[in-house]
Amino acid sequence: MKPKTLLGAVCLSLVPVVAIAADTASAAKDAFRMKNDQMMTAMHGVALTGDADKDFVDMMIPHHEGAVDMAKLEIQYGKDPQLKQMAQSIVDGQGQQIQMLKTWQAAHQ
Repeated sequence: MKPKTLLGAVCLSLVPVVAIAADTASAAKDAFRMKNDQMMTAMHGVALTGDADKDFVDMMIPHHEGAVDMAKLEIQYGKDPQLKQMAQSIVDGQGQQIQMLKTWQAAHQ
């Protein structure tokens, strides 16, 4: 095979890899944007009462749920092992906190 032909074959073989990476980056960006928008919409939808305890709980639930959603996206799309490990600890820790907040919320309706 001529060097010029070989180079062309190598370049063409990289096109699908680059396309997949671009598709993954686009999917990750879209997913993060969507989850952030959902979290912000939920937080802005909270009717504040002036009761600091109730308002704290009502705001922290969607805030933590958004953090968990974004951490799951890091686990799905991220490459850095330390960040993926941190993301898993966010899923675990904030998942427990969400349950505690919901338990308090149910007892104080």
